[in-house]
Amino acid sequence: MLSAQERAQITQVWDLIAGHEAQFGAELLLRLFTVYPSTKGYFPHLSACQDAAQLLSHGQRMLAAVGAAVQHMDNLRAALSPLADLHALVLRVDPANFPLLIQCFQVVLASHLQDEFTVEMQAAWDKFLTGVAVVLTEKYR
Repeated sequence: MLSAQERAQITQVWDLIAGHEAQFGAELLLRLFTVYPSTKGYFPHLSACQDAAQLLSHGQRMLAAVGAAVQHMDNLRAALSPLADLHALVLRVDPANFPLLIQCFQVVLASHLQDEFTVEMQAAWDKFLTGVAVVLTEKYR
């Protein structure tokens, strides 16, 4: 799915994110709720304040899952199977929300990393995150 260069770019961006997972994740969620308000319905327990403990905690968990996917690019299905089961079978998240999340994550990356987040890196991340979304939605079928 990913070329060697794309893998290197994904890893390079992930190294820039490292240590900021909670902050990036909280911002991602807030952006998602603002741009796509219907998504807030899946998170009624989360505050709309970026420094709220629950929002930071869930943002951290979300980006930890992305980090696990980065570490297991060669076997996303195995790495994300429990998460796919959770979202499809327990939470019943509408799979149409995953592309919305990807869009918001790309904006967060671009706003924080700016010139370090090149067009090529953005394309690699788009391809990678689309692959993650495909794996997460496979359990729906």
